[in-house]
Amino acid sequence: MNGFASSRCRGWAAAGMVLGAVVASFVYLGLDLRGLFAAESMRSMGRFIGEFLSPDLSGPFVATTARAALQTLAVSAVGTVLAALGAVVIALPAAGRWGGPAAVAARFVLNLLRSVPELVWAALMVLAAGLGPFAGVLALALHTLGVLGRLFAETLQNAPRSSEAALRGAGAPRVAALAYGMLPLVAPQWLAYTLYRWEMNIRMAAVLGFVGAGGLGQMLYFHLSLFQQAQSATVLIAMFVLVFAVDGASARLRRGLAPAHA
Repeated sequence: MNGFASSRCRGWAAAGMVLGAVVASFVYLGLDLRGLFAAESMRSMGRFIGEFLSPDLSGPFVATTARAALQTLAVSAVGTVLAALGAVVIALPAAGRWGGPAAVAARFVLNLLRSVPELVWAALMVLAAGLGPFAGVLALALHTLGVLGRLFAETLQNAPRSSEAALRGAGAPRVAALAYGMLPLVAPQWLAYTLYRWEMNIRMAAVLGFVGAGGLGQMLYFHLSLFQQAQSATVLIAMFVLVFAVDGASARLRRGLAPAHA
């Protein structure tokens, strides 16, 4: 009973600390919730939302939005593919396959890549490569490489090595044993991780346009800055349709892969 009471006291103490931290954060930041729900604020938000209820569905603008959606899709796909290819290479040293020093160096690079947000990478790549989709591709590829490299390395570390060891014991070269004994085990999981990151990169590719990386995000930023809510609503609809379609297709593919790596 004493142990149970002590554990309950610790739980209440932890909850009290979290609650105190939340209250202190509100006080420190000076958040004015009353101003948010004031009558004038509610009327302003109502007018703003009402202006979005009549999207611009004219043929030329819909065609322009469709081209921007395809550009966003292409940016996310190319960035994800480049990141996956790089992750396959760097996962080997990160998993300890090339010794301790190489593992430390590879993990340092992966930590560095994924610790920088995509928007920051995009701002840097716009300076390096100029405005346009190429900067978006590079930004997504660099950040996603850090994420996928870590996931691929952990998959390699956790996969059973019995098949690879059997091939090595039969006299197979190290590369052949890895290719035929280990990669078939981890490839479905790697593909599932890549598809999931592609889903996330679709959303991020749309956001990267706000810093000049092209696609739907750049269109949305342009029309919002001119207070053209009808055109902005059309772009938002295109974003939703694109994300919904890619999420559905990727989810079906990952469900099909589930038996392979269950």
